[in-house]
Amino acid sequence: MRSLGFITLLFVAVVSADETLTEPPITDSDRGHWAFQPLRRPTPPGVQNASWCRTAIDRFIFARLEKEKLSPAGEADRATLLRRVCFDLTGLPPSLELQDEVFADESPDWYERLVDKLLASPSYGERWAQHWLDVARFAETDGFEHDHVRPNAWRFRDWVIDAHNRDLQLNEFIAMQLAGDELRPGDESALIATGFLFCGPDMPDINLQEERRHTFLNDMTGTVGSVFLGLQMGCAACHDHKYDPISQADFYRLRACFDVEPLFETHPQLGQVMREKSAKIPVSRLMERGDFRRPGPIVQPAFPRIAILPNEKAREGEAPAEPRSAITLGSAGASPSQNLAPQSSGRRTSLANWLTRADNPLATRVLVNRIWQGHFGTGLVASSSDFGVMGNDPTHPELLDWLATELPRLNWSRKRLHRLIVTSSVYRQASAVVDRTPTSDRPDVGVRATESLLAHFPRRRLDGEAIRDALLAASGELNRQPGGPGFRPPLPDELVRTLLKSQWPVTPEVEQHRRRSVYLFARRNLRYPLFEAFDKPDSNASCPRRNVSTIAPQALLLLNADDSVVAARRLAERIEKQTGSDRRAAVELVYRQILNRQPTVEDVRDANQFLTSDSALADLCLALFNLNEFVYLD
Repeated sequence: MRSLGFITLLFVAVVSADETLTEPPITDSDRGHWAFQPLRRPTPPGVQNASWCRTAIDRFIFARLEKEKLSPAGEADRATLLRRVCFDLTGLPPSLELQDEVFADESPDWYERLVDKLLASPSYGERWAQHWLDVARFAETDGFEHDHVRPNAWRFRDWVIDAHNRDLQLNEFIAMQLAGDELRPGDESALIATGFLFCGPDMPDINLQEERRHTFLNDMTGTVGSVFLGLQMGCAACHDHKYDPISQADFYRLRACFDVEPLFETHPQLGQVMREKSAKIPVSRLMERGDFRRPGPIVQPAFPRIAILPNEKAREGEAPAEPRSAITLGSAGASPSQNLAPQSSGRRTSLANWLTRADNPLATRVLVNRIWQGHFGTGLVASSSDFGVMGNDPTHPELLDWLATELPRLNWSRKRLHRLIVTSSVYRQASAVVDRTPTSDRPDVGVRATESLLAHFPRRRLDGEAIRDALLAASGELNRQPGGPGFRPPLPDELVRTLLKSQWPVTPEVEQHRRRSVYLFARRNLRYPLFEAFDKPDSNASCPRRNVSTIAPQALLLLNADDSVVAARRLAERIEKQTGSDRRAAVELVYRQILNRQPTVEDVRDANQFLTSDSALADLCLALFNLNEFVYLD
């Protein structure tokens, strides 16, 4: 791992001599669950139609389709692919200039060069950062009753965007968020990265600060467990997990990694970040039944026992007896010259090094599964933050392991992994569902193929941020200014009347109101109406996968809200200035700006009929903004 150093800290789970800690052992049956099995690198399978396969990914998918007696869909047309990959990688529609460039490109590698161009765009980081901010439970306020503003929380959001754009290695991306202060003492950027640990809701004015600390540490621990290990550890704060082999002691050992003094300290310029003041490890205890007023046995920092491979050793040449909960850690191949911050205990660095080992059976699977989900809407494991017994089994387990072992070979580069996925034949398929006659012994195979076997590309709805950004981009009003504090655009009057006076002070600079949605102020207790209608999570908890609903307020907002009405009017004004009385040219531009394709003969006919019925060009623009074709990606 680059720049993480060679750490040899020993985490040993022990209890004090005068206190007894009992917990269920890890059994062979527990270790038999697929997610706890060691990573193995499968060989991409042979297939009958090898010419269809562009990448190893295709071989795994196609082999499964052949097994189910299914055929993949044909390749999507160029306009569909262009729109799909632009929204997927940048969250924005293709500009007219990009459309012209792509449609005129006759070279065989036009698509690969398009992908490289999009990955190099600053818009890529702005789009993919949002996926991470969802799981990080990012907001710029505390939540709860008073929902106080965190003036510098935006710095973490900007760090995440920048990390994506400069393709920060994914192992380092994880490590910086857990232990940036220890790994790079004095580096302000590394300190900002630890804001991940403090993204969750907080109640700073609670009467019992001990309760506040307990609640916050529990949220921090549960989030680390679900985001990085894919284990729902939160319930183990009160009792042994009812389904997964995670004891209450496992939870509090992991929590001890973050149990520092002082926990709540706000940096005047950076906001709330992790800065240990002493290398002395405080006494951490298991809390009986999760009650902060009932401290139980002492626990030492350690990793969840089930996540440690059975053949690992506690120290060189010594195999510890089960139950094993800690090991000597190292970062193979890293520079031994890296020094920890002298005032830090190094516990979080050991945790980071262990999580980012290439052979970590959970962390690597979870990581590549999240990226797969970002491209296809559903991960190879649909329950992307729950790889436990109650989660979903992988649809393609060998592909999942192949990707998990491929990531270190790609030097932990997220952009290289993106490129591998989006240049595959699987990704480039058409989304149309073809009629398949199921075999007599498998009557459900046709339905299952459309859902999980990827016999065609899964049609996906845009999220609220992408819809708002697409409205602004189509109208030519999108302000591409990057970074900085979140902006607050005007809200509907009926909503403003329900708010406190200081709850949503509108940003005075009007041009700020047209910035990308990732920079819109994220208040925990008040979501922007368009985002709320289109299922933006409330950020009180980590969101592994957004809900995708179809409800009446979505149509009402797109038809009546200022976001779409103003965008339609401004787009019409721009087009009328360009085309004058040339209705055909105006209709063509409307379709290219909104739906990113040339209109068909039927489209032109219908548009002309619409415009001759006392409707203005702005009405046509608004109508197209309300089409499924605008809101969904084929």
